[in-house]
This record gives sequence, C-alpha cells and structure tokens, in this order.
Amino acid sequence: MNLIIGSIIVLVGVLGGFALQGGHLISLWQPYELMIILGAAAGAFIIANPMSLVLRVIKSTPAILAGAKYKKAHYLDALAFMYALFHKARKEGLMGIESDIEEPESSALFEKYPSTRANRHAAEFICDYMRLVIAGNMNPFELDNLMELELTAHHEDAEEASHAVQRVADALPAFGIVAAVLGIVHTMAALGGPINEIGGLVAAALVGTFSGILIAYGFTSPVATVLARLAAEETRFLGCLKACILANVQGYSPQIAVEFARKAMPPEIRPTFVELEEHLRETR
Repeated sequence: MNLIIGSIIVLVGVLGGFALQGGHLISLWQPYELMIILGAAAGAFIIANPMSLVLRVIKSTPAILAGAKYKKAHYLDALAFMYALFHKARKEGLMGIESDIEEPESSALFEKYPSTRANRHAAEFICDYMRLVIAGNMNPFELDNLMELELTAHHEDAEEASHAVQRVADALPAFGIVAAVLGIVHTMAALGGPINEIGGLVAAALVGTFSGILIAYGFTSPVATVLARLAAEETRFLGCLKACILANVQGYSPQIAVEFARKAMPPEIRPTFVELEEHLRETR
C-alpha cells in the first residue's frame, strides 16, 4: 500500500508542479525514450544476475505491495507456539516433541499455530535446531555460533534482491543519458527543418534524462530499500526465535524463554509482559 501511495505522491508532485508552471504534460510522453531506458535496464539486470535471482525479484512484487511481512500477530503466534513446544517437552520429555519436529506438516501442535507453520523459513529454523537439542550433543555456545552463522548467511542471501534492484537504480540515470544522446543524434539529422520540429526533438531528448533520473530515484531505489527492509524483518524474526531456543537450552522455563524472545522483538510492535502473558493464557 505504501508503494502505491508513495508512487502517486511522486507523480502528483513532479507532474503537477510541471503542469502548474505552464508545462504541457503530453510533451513528457515519449514512449521511445522509455523503451530505450527500460529495455536497457531490463537487459542489464538480466545480464548481471542469475535467473533464479531475477525470478525471485519478480516474485517479491506481492510482498513489496503488501508492506511489512511480520506484524505483532505473527510474533505472538510464534511465541505461543514456542511456549507450547517447550511446555510439552518439559511434560513429556524431549522425545515427546520428536514427531512434531520431524513431521511439522502433520503435527497437531503446529496445526494450532497456522502462521508459524505456513512460514517455511521459521518452521525449518525451529525444527532444525530443536533436532540438535534433542540429539543433545551441542552446548548453548556452539548452538549460538551455528545459529549466528545461519542467520548471517540467510540475511546476505535475502539482501541479494535488494542489491540487484539498487544496482539497476544506480544505472538508470546513465541509461537516461543514453536515450538523450540518441535523441540529440536524431535531432542533428533533422537540422534545417522547421524550428518547431527541431524544438520538439530536443525536448524529447531531454525527457530521456528526466525519465531516467525520475524512475531511478522516485521508484526503483525506494523499491530496493523496501526489499532490504523485508530481508531485515525476516532476519529479526528468526533472531527472535533464536533467543527463545537458546534460553530454553540454557535451562530457563518456557515462560522465561519466551520473555527472552519478547525482548528481541522490534520495539514498535513489542507487546508488554502482561499482554504476552494474557496471549499465552488464551492459547493454552
């Protein structure tokens, strides 16, 4: 939603200001200039990145439009699940949760917390490290180091989409210059013709530079920033689960373990201690 609202504001601000000062909006419609700029940008994007990353950027469009992926409800659902998992492990022993960890798709415990089960990365993270906890051959420090390595690798991979789009944004002004230069070449070929025709060709060439800069800084670069933020949100969510698992491994009770996770939540959506306690009570 922010993407749509922001894009409208950019267009209204730029085009509205141009129109109010007496400019003719139709003069900015230069489809061949846009074809040069966007075609060059798309081709460079495909050359520079593996097809898997290109497809990942395309598939991320719904997430960009949707905004923040992890809201307070997702965190509360995950913490309630971790509390239930740890409580079951204390009651039945670690072997009592083995079936939940090995087959989360058919787990009755996972089924009670649909947003956590639907989050593939979060479910895999929980299951992978709880398997190691059940195996019992890693101390908390070793587990912490392994988790940190995975989170770093995961974050770097998630940020690749943002870096790829940002590189396109950095190149777009130059592609705008390419379009402008080609427009000037076209203009030079028309010298000697009517002055109004030459003026129109020069204006079209200048629109190429304008379009490249506007698309770069008004749209593409903000999209890259959104992708970077989405990657950071996912890493922060997994970091919250990490804090919870480590607290449990260190021997803290389920209630205290989820409190560790609560403290790792982003401050703007972090529930109070009482709010979390009430949510856990409701989901028991």
